[in-house]
Amino acid sequence: MSSPAYVVRVAEGPADREACFAVRKEVFVGEQGVPEDLEYDAYDAGAVHVLAVREDGMPLGTGRLLYGEAAVTQTGADPSVGSLGRLAVTSRARGLGVGAALVRAIEDAARARGLTAVDLHAQTHALGFYERLGYEPYGPEYLEAGIAHRGMRRSLQA
Repeated sequence: MSSPAYVVRVAEGPADREACFAVRKEVFVGEQGVPEDLEYDAYDAGAVHVLAVREDGMPLGTGRLLYGEAAVTQTGADPSVGSLGRLAVTSRARGLGVGAALVRAIEDAARARGLTAVDLHAQTHALGFYERLGYEPYGPEYLEAGIAHRGMRRSLQA
């Protein structure tokens, strides 16, 4: 079995951060029409960002983990629950397993910080994707940036 033609890592330094933002701009702003001023927020500075890159360095996907007070603000939960967000995979990388690899990397980052669960706001078209990764939906559907979403959560405890 061959390894994937990409790697997923925690973003480090300004170049990785810019690559994460470029993917988000392409997917959320460009494809989905999310206003740019809503896409980037004050939470970006303290978040753990993960980045998937092709072997030649081309960015393929990104996501972020909020924890501590930032996560409490997002999830309304206790500080032991992290918040997965801004998960984006470029159109050229969809279907390659990049999204699932990013989610697992975010979960690993959450475990490394002692978190017991991860919460997220899933676009409703992506509910099945997250359910296959062990997330359970809760609460009613709601609009975020004009797009239908639903809350989901996965326990990280065995």
